[in-house]
Amino acid sequence: MRLPKLLSVQTGLLTSLILLLAISLASPVFAQETAQEDSQKGEVEPHPFSIHDMLAMERVSDPQVSPDGQWVAFNVRTTDLEANRGRTDIWLARTDGSENKRLTANPASDWNPRWCMNGTVFFLSTRSGSSQIWNIDPTGGEARQISHLALDVGNFEVSPTLHSFVFSMEVYPGLTVEETVARDKEKADDPTTGMVYDELMFRHWDTWEDGKRSHIFLLDGMNPDGDPVDLMKDLDTDVPTRPWGGSEEFVVSPDGSEVIFTAKILPGSEPAWSTDYDLYAVPTDGSGTIRCLTEANQAWDTEPVFTPDGKTLVYLAMDRPNFEADRFHIELMNWETGESRRIDFEYEGLGLSAHGLKFSSNGKTAYCTAGYLGQRSLFKLDIKSGEVSMVHKMGRHSSVGLLKGRLLFGMQSLKSPTELFTIKTNGKDLKQITDLNGEKLAACLMGEPEQMTFKGWNDEIVHAYVVKPYDWTEEKAAAGQKWPLTFLVHGGPQGSFGNDFHYRWNPQAYVGAGFATVAVDFHGSTGYGQEFTDAISGHWGDRPFEDLVKGLAAALEQYPWLDADKVVATGASYGAYMINWIAGQPEFSREFKAFVSHDGNLDERMAYYDTEELWFPEWEHGGTPYSVGSGYALHNPIDHVQNWHVPTLVVHGALDYRVVDTQGMSVFTALRRQGVPARLLYFPDENHWVLKPQNSIQWHNEVMDWLHKWTD
Repeated sequence: MRLPKLLSVQTGLLTSLILLLAISLASPVFAQETAQEDSQKGEVEPHPFSIHDMLAMERVSDPQVSPDGQWVAFNVRTTDLEANRGRTDIWLARTDGSENKRLTANPASDWNPRWCMNGTVFFLSTRSGSSQIWNIDPTGGEARQISHLALDVGNFEVSPTLHSFVFSMEVYPGLTVEETVARDKEKADDPTTGMVYDELMFRHWDTWEDGKRSHIFLLDGMNPDGDPVDLMKDLDTDVPTRPWGGSEEFVVSPDGSEVIFTAKILPGSEPAWSTDYDLYAVPTDGSGTIRCLTEANQAWDTEPVFTPDGKTLVYLAMDRPNFEADRFHIELMNWETGESRRIDFEYEGLGLSAHGLKFSSNGKTAYCTAGYLGQRSLFKLDIKSGEVSMVHKMGRHSSVGLLKGRLLFGMQSLKSPTELFTIKTNGKDLKQITDLNGEKLAACLMGEPEQMTFKGWNDEIVHAYVVKPYDWTEEKAAAGQKWPLTFLVHGGPQGSFGNDFHYRWNPQAYVGAGFATVAVDFHGSTGYGQEFTDAISGHWGDRPFEDLVKGLAAALEQYPWLDADKVVATGASYGAYMINWIAGQPEFSREFKAFVSHDGNLDERMAYYDTEELWFPEWEHGGTPYSVGSGYALHNPIDHVQNWHVPTLVVHGALDYRVVDTQGMSVFTALRRQGVPARLLYFPDENHWVLKPQNSIQWHNEVMDWLHKWTD
């Protein structure tokens, strides 16, 4: 569908009010290098996959289909090792796959492309020293800066209805952009450094609260040098929500009169223990009168989107308050009457959580992704009947876009990072339209993945992914060669080690170091129905533990080329909690030669008081630690440290406020005090994840060296 005219490029003078923004639409010379030309570096001898290969991959994201359906604009992130950071450019690909081209090549970062109906592309860039809106014409010219705001612009969208830009900026509630800048200067000039808090959360994920909130702003596209309108000036909450929310959490109403958004608006410290995210509507005229659309639901409501006819607001909703891993169902709210209809997203008897709904032009079908049996598959939903059918199963699908008779999406797997694909809406004729990493992957020796199943807790079927050694052959296996095994335990715990290309916990990195890997999606994992996910709550150390015990035994039996005498285990977050728990269980811990415990809890009781999102432990352990009958002591690793004997590498980041660093320090202390071989890898500048490229290299080197030390 073509967008109503926002802007138009003319060679002459401005001819109408719609054309007043033409001065901002010149663009840089369109770099003509194709993806293939850009990556030609000569013949490379195939080598085992490593962290250096991982960092060399070009990371594709945020594909946006052009109004005429002929092109897709998308982000490509590359790693700048010298600068120790990632940087992004915008690329274009023809949707028929015939051409890939780089659109921007500035040393600054360019990202968040959004099309204008005249064929130009708006995007965010740091070229001016801060994140601002720019515009580029893919057919030629220089990029032109559109916004000149005093604060960074984020979560950028274009509203054709309003001829405006919608985006987020961080301000102090009640203050303008200019007043926020002045307040920041006052604080910077203040010699005192003490921070004072009266409520939770005083810090979140990796950031201390500083009084600022992310608000949604509207900037007139006809007058981009004017003042942006804060649509929620006095609101003391974040839109989009932190730390993961993006522009999928807000949408402009069909008539342009309101913006609908997701927010948690609760008094005092209650946001720390509640998941009551509601949908709200706020006028786009800046009056700031906010109304709640989902007050009756005390659980999570999010991802609002309108049907093409504008008559129905569709969004995702959970049923159970304060349970972040509940299943999302779909609500369809009549925009005129407020009446709502529910659709439970079910496929082959499994209740799944749909995400990223995109509607067909007639509104009768919605396309989306959902976790399913170790994949994030592509589905379609019949809106009238609620029937769900599969479009494409294998791989991790993302960012669905609509073409004429086809769908465009990103897809990754255990053997490839995300590339863009199209497929007919009936699931036939899959076509890859980008191949930015093909030559790099061809130079890497990687292991072949396959899924296995076994009977776990309660004799229920459990899935696991096995990745074979890069040099595995049937002949070698038949001749009796054996390979060491890394047993990977995923975090969450409501998560999955599935068919995706992970940039922190990639099985191929272990395979490249000479190991095979096994990753069990134990009870509590997502994508296997909500009952399977629910099974872990209150049972952190028994049901998933039983799955891991049985899963390792099944893998060693089904794959006799695995060396049972050279098994190691690694895990992060809940996975590291489980490593700490396994270490204290004498019978099972004897199976392992070494452990890696990354950012995991040792003491669940104390961890409650250390963390920030209290709703999570309160649900998982049945209340607060001081509640009668709560289960913090039920499966607590600290109560079993006297049994520890397996050499362990402990990793932690100082900026991890989810699992605080003293938990990792305590693990290391408990190990060394008992004389157990151990090593502490501590990052003063990383959070729950290791993100900086040089730190990632160090992490992988330390981990692989540690595992080899105890298996060679």
